[in-house]
Amino acid sequence: MQKILIAAALGTGLMIGAFSASYAKLPPAPAKTDAEKAVEAEKAAAAKAKAADQLGKAQDRAAANYRKGKGIAEAKPAAATKPGKK
Repeated sequence: MQKILIAAALGTGLMIGAFSASYAKLPPAPAKTDAEKAVEAEKAAAAKAKAADQLGKAQDRAAANYRKGKGIAEAKPAAATKPGKK
């Protein structure tokens, strides 16, 4: 009988705790200054540039691996053509 009462008390306590926690609110975050926004934007731009660079390198490695596996020679750049007379 005691185990049932203890389990019921614990269950009730957990439900009350979860119910009250769902209504708890954190205070709003302070507004960011222009300097903080600029630093954050600069970090985001740097991260985006780094991700683009890493993507380009990964694509180059994948293409080289594909060419190696297929036995395809490296692509040579097209020769520059001279404009003809009109």
